[in-house]
Amino acid sequence: MRSLSSLARRADRGAVTYELTDRLHTGRTVHVAADDINSTVSAWLAELGVHSPLVEELVRMVRDGEWAAAYAIADRLSVDVAVAP
Repeated sequence: MRSLSSLARRADRGAVTYELTDRLHTGRTVHVAADDINSTVSAWLAELGVHSPLVEELVRMVRDGEWAAAYAIADRLSVDVAVAP
């Protein structure tokens, strides 16, 4: 089985889709391009009256393939992130 970072590196960056799951709202999972991670997670947080600079850091870590850091940040934001199947 290939690692998530190798899949992301091997695929054309424009073609990679990520699966985001909002852990605070059951059943809320979307597939988005890297460019849409920020707006999606920010919108979910805004519904709760929250804004966090960690969202931008999450996007940066995902784009850089720094999955350990991305998972840690996502955990703080109560979301899950992965390369979509």
